[in-house]
Amino acid sequence: MPCTTILVGKNASYDGSTIIARNDDSPSGEFTPKRMTVVLPQDQPKQYRSVISHVQIDLSDLEPMRYTCVPNVLEGEGIWAAAGINACEVAMTATETITSNPRVLGADPLVDLQPAVGKEGQEGYVPETCGGIGEEDIVTLVLPYIRSAREGVLRLGSLLERYGTYEMNGIAFADLDEVWWLETVGGHHWIARRVPDDCYVTMPNQLGIDLFDLVDAEGEQRAHLCSPDLRAWMTQHHLDRTVRAEGESADTFDPRAAFGSASDSDHVYNTPRAWAIQRRLNPHGNVWDGPAADYTPESDDIPWARKPERLVTIEDVKDVLSLHYQGTPYDCYGASGATRSPYRPIGVNRTDDLSIIQLRPYAPKGARGVQWITFGSNVFNTVAPFYTTVRSMPAYLAGTTAAVDTGNFYWASRLVAALADPHFNACAPHVERYQLKVAAMGHALLAATDEKVTQVSEYQLCEALEAANNRMADDLRAQTDQLLSNVLFTSSMGMRNSFARSDG
Repeated sequence: MPCTTILVGKNASYDGSTIIARNDDSPSGEFTPKRMTVVLPQDQPKQYRSVISHVQIDLSDLEPMRYTCVPNVLEGEGIWAAAGINACEVAMTATETITSNPRVLGADPLVDLQPAVGKEGQEGYVPETCGGIGEEDIVTLVLPYIRSAREGVLRLGSLLERYGTYEMNGIAFADLDEVWWLETVGGHHWIARRVPDDCYVTMPNQLGIDLFDLVDAEGEQRAHLCSPDLRAWMTQHHLDRTVRAEGESADTFDPRAAFGSASDSDHVYNTPRAWAIQRRLNPHGNVWDGPAADYTPESDDIPWARKPERLVTIEDVKDVLSLHYQGTPYDCYGASGATRSPYRPIGVNRTDDLSIIQLRPYAPKGARGVQWITFGSNVFNTVAPFYTTVRSMPAYLAGTTAAVDTGNFYWASRLVAALADPHFNACAPHVERYQLKVAAMGHALLAATDEKVTQVSEYQLCEALEAANNRMADDLRAQTDQLLSNVLFTSSMGMRNSFARSDG
């Protein structure tokens, strides 16, 4: 999927939380209705079959946990669970589609579905060969079974080694202490790196890790993990492109150069997004504009991880995942009136959902995992927090219909964006007030609920958190309905067939 991800280590966030967040975007020309739900252990499949690749995986010997996810509403392409938190308060988001190059794909080809040839029983018949796992499958196959972020990396790594994958993807895992980022490399290989605690990471649909320590990955595994044969495989296929002095060790290398890409399309579609986020979170650390810029939207060496100038908040994460290059000449809503920027916005029209997953070490046990959720184009929507130690989600989130219906958050958000976009400047004040009010309401609800649930038993916790989620959903719906009314009126007044004179 054409998505954008940001990861925040615990010492880089405003409150000591680990944070992982991803815009889940549809391909160009598509919009995929989404809903937020809870999968209970009894509802987790025992025999899993991928719709896209037809791979079948036995899960019957495993004990699944309850977990949240954001699956597709329409049937036909599989679950696409997107992101969530499980009962152990471990989180993941999957996936960020990333890039590769012909050398990697030649050395370890992707595992594509090979349809049957002919008819069974006839001469020349060749049976179907299933493909590997992909974005459709990964959350469902991993999140219910892991008790730490590191365990998530290892479980997914073992699945990739056994079944392979038909696409290049990046996947984030988080627990209260660590954030990990895994990148698939070819059909069966993978690398993963722990996000430094004092850093944030930007991932814009491009293989991103820019430094990897093979000695650590093959030894203590403090901050690096990988396929067991990675070093030998790289050597066999001459994949390491790091320039070294004579005698210099090959124990560290640049995965972005070895496994990724730096194409003309990257410079339009991918690197500008990393540039925009880091320009916002580190405005003074580099020169970002003009002929003397350290980094431009087309730079191939924008860092994967860096320390922010200020501790990163939930609002910062939402802000950077909504960027349309405001404050630069590339703003698609800029004063020039241009409707097309040369660069792909982060806050694009075809975002299906955004989950900002926050694991808060100071909150009561069971209430530490919060999934801030929204749907539609981030330029015009808002995120609201929902506790995940619950048996179900409010209907406003979980009840997305196939047909357009303002009775759910997904369609209301989509309609607001479509109405406001042609009248951006006139509608912006309505949207800004809405975003501020809902975010403030969310923080207030978390603080009040955290205090309340410190006094309840473990048995009562789930009920108390469900009640808080229902209050949040009711308030969110009231504010979203009001925004829709305001935007509809403002957009209607801006219609081209308006006329100043009334009857009489």
